[in-house]
Amino acid sequence: MSSPVAPSSRGELLHDTCQTQGESSGWANQSRGIGNFILKAAERNPDTPVHFFISSGGNAGLAAVLAAQTLGHPCSVVVPTSCKPYMIAKLKVAGAHEVVQHGASWREADAHLKEVVMKKAHEQSGVKGVYVPPFDGEDIWDGAATMAEEWEKQLGVLEGKEKAAADVVICSVGGGGLFSGLCQGIEASSSKTQIIAVETKGADSLNQSVKAKYLVTLPGITSIATSLGATQVCSTALAYALEDNVSSIVVTDKEAVSACLMFAEEERMLVEPACGASLAVIYGDMLKRVVEDVREDMKVIVVVCGGSTVGLEMLMKFKGEFEL
Repeated sequence: MSSPVAPSSRGELLHDTCQTQGESSGWANQSRGIGNFILKAAERNPDTPVHFFISSGGNAGLAAVLAAQTLGHPCSVVVPTSCKPYMIAKLKVAGAHEVVQHGASWREADAHLKEVVMKKAHEQSGVKGVYVPPFDGEDIWDGAATMAEEWEKQLGVLEGKEKAAADVVICSVGGGGLFSGLCQGIEASSSKTQIIAVETKGADSLNQSVKAKYLVTLPGITSIATSLGATQVCSTALAYALEDNVSSIVVTDKEAVSACLMFAEEERMLVEPACGASLAVIYGDMLKRVVEDVREDMKVIVVVCGGSTVGLEMLMKFKGEFEL
């Protein structure tokens, strides 16, 4: 989905050529990567009952459940204790075979999935268990990369061409699956698109890794953007983030929530703080700090990447907490 971003309620004109690559149902952007992984795994096992297992902060798990259900396979999900009841309920309604809550971070939930849940399932039923990495896998990156081709076609229509490259792409980073896929897609098109990778303070494993030039593991996640709650990004994400056309920035939880509220007001869509992080680059007028020679005719893509873990009540709660 593509729609123009309206003028900011703060009176700052957001570029009317700026497009929003909308995947705001949360699992929608994840379904590109996770869905592609599950489809490929199912195709490799056409005559074998397969049980999929994934650890997730929420959105990737929902994408896995929906993809597995569509193909007629069960899917179990392990989420960290930071995962909200709202999201757990969504996973169950979507048809998750089992939802287990364990560990303070995604990394702890992932270890529990591999060491306890999958082993127990195999011992009890002998099923073929397939581990679904929420962000670190070539099939996941291949799925996410399809977005680049789509927006190039959409931008081409606006310019009367077959395709047109974006000048800037902004996306949020959790474990780095979406980000790696987008970088892969942009690289394949040989465009000179600048990529801005955004995290919230307290879930900024990529930014810290970029500064250190090696993978940094956070001691824990302190941001409310729990969907970005990977204490360490995948190595492919760091490799891309060190490229010259990539900038890594960090916003506060307050800036992310403020952007969510403004986006809801202008676009009538609810998105979670993990997504608000990217929107904050636009609404917070941060683009000029990162991109040289910002022009009003620049083609800027914001990947609106998640809404599954938020509801109106929760967003209003955040509004009150941050006095917005």
